[in-house]
Amino acid sequence: MTILITGATGLIGKALTKVCLSRGFTVHYLTTRQNAVVTEEKKKGFLWNPSKNEIDVNAFNGVSTIVHLAGATVANRWTSAYKKEILESRINTAQVIYDALEAIEHNVVHFISASGVSIYPPSFTKLYTESSTDVSDDFLGTVVTTWEKAADTFSNLDIQVAKVRTGVVFSAEEGAYPKIEKPVKMNLGAALGSGKQYLSWIHLDDIVGIYDYIIINKLEGVYNGVAPTPIKNATLTKKIAERYHKKIWLPNVPSFVLNIAMGEMSTLVLDGQLVSPAKMQKTKYMFMHSNIDSALNQLISNKKDS
Repeated sequence: MTILITGATGLIGKALTKVCLSRGFTVHYLTTRQNAVVTEEKKKGFLWNPSKNEIDVNAFNGVSTIVHLAGATVANRWTSAYKKEILESRINTAQVIYDALEAIEHNVVHFISASGVSIYPPSFTKLYTESSTDVSDDFLGTVVTTWEKAADTFSNLDIQVAKVRTGVVFSAEEGAYPKIEKPVKMNLGAALGSGKQYLSWIHLDDIVGIYDYIIINKLEGVYNGVAPTPIKNATLTKKIAERYHKKIWLPNVPSFVLNIAMGEMSTLVLDGQLVSPAKMQKTKYMFMHSNIDSALNQLISNKKDS
């Protein structure tokens, strides 16, 4: 099997590439940088420039499945210009792929797109599953809705479409977890806002495992890429502190302080969604880290070993 991955240098993309190669798959990936192109027996890079609607169509040679992970991080300050980049880096890239496939003969039968749990409105009590129809009307909710519509267009090409609504991915080295852990280790840990907002998280091993499972089993439709056990912000902070034998002595960081410091993107830490992977749980996929204790044990152990 040959897989084409966009966003292959990102946190999930790098890990998924390793898994695909370990299965004996050939991995093609798209990059905007000439010096990032490699040509190996099982791993090949191809250039594209989404802003100019340019792509090397040789990237599709032999490809049956595309995993679309490309998209600017939402963890930078949301200026007007950057908000535009967050949206366009997801939509324009999908359009470039669609236009290319529409114009050539190809073997693509499966398109798997990243998505986000931010499509759901904030909730302290309501549990969202894949069958939930509630949609947030804030910035990220609008981004994710548009992102998914772009993915859905591939069905017009008789391609099966799967969308993975991803929560906050925990990895020992990159992403959100090191930023959450650092102040706790410095004895400066504190809950954010009320501390009661839920974090729908997932360990890197499991989000990659879900993509792998969807690829192997040719699944389509929406899947929530989260662990079965969302956790409140204050509880997560406390659990990390316990593992490092630290105390949480500071008061909660007030919401208005976070609003001043982070601007609109403070919604990332103050608004939480209570999300369930109900549909994935009905498959035979087995979560490696279904609860936060298992995840933290692995994350902290991994740091000690590195």
